[in-house]
Amino acid sequence: MAGTASRAGSTTGRRERLRAETTAEIKSVALELMASGGPEAITLRAIAREMGMTANAIYGYFATRDDLVTVLIKDVYTELADAVDTAWESASAEGPATRIQRWADAFRNWALANPEGFRLVYGDPVPGYDTPHGGAAPEAAHRVCAGLTALAAAAWPHAQHLYESSEFEWSDFDAGLVDKVRADFPGLPPAAVALALRIWGRLHGLVSLEVYGHLRTQTTRPDKLFREEVTQLVQSLGVPLRS
Repeated sequence: MAGTASRAGSTTGRRERLRAETTAEIKSVALELMASGGPEAITLRAIAREMGMTANAIYGYFATRDDLVTVLIKDVYTELADAVDTAWESASAEGPATRIQRWADAFRNWALANPEGFRLVYGDPVPGYDTPHGGAAPEAAHRVCAGLTALAAAAWPHAQHLYESSEFEWSDFDAGLVDKVRADFPGLPPAAVALALRIWGRLHGLVSLEVYGHLRTQTTRPDKLFREEVTQLVQSLGVPLRS
């Protein structure tokens, strides 16, 4: 009996491993199709064809194309959140300038290493995709948003005198964003939230241009351009470059 139970457990474990491996391959092929043909190239039939599977077989892993896209977005968004959180926490003993630079570098490095993931999260919408209520990856989105707000919060003691005339009010922002910011950063004023969005615009702008290849014919050193942009950003916040 013990031998029978052992063999059954082994069979179940092998089946689970094979399913996990096939699921991972489906997601990998989906991103490869997106890289070559854009987001509209992500279809279950196309993936099945690439993998030598029947369309019916692949439906056993993802019932619909939207289910697959949701899992892809959740996966890549969580990877991004992990990357920037790790960079921020690893510099916890450093001053705000270093922490901002580390977060920014982690964001750029992740985007360049995962261009299709970046496009899924921040760029090209998948035609006809029906986003789940609350978003495809609400927990990861919250973590990245909190990370950006943390950049502004770290700079705020140095930057607040620059925004004394700010007219931003809580009503100027999405109510859901306000609730999250007030919970994560009690005491941070609306002007600091606006600052977080401006920081995001500067970081996202250059990274997006690089991921989409728009800097390719403009400069051979996009890394240098980004590094100097982050340095100028830190200086514009009044944050000393050296603690």
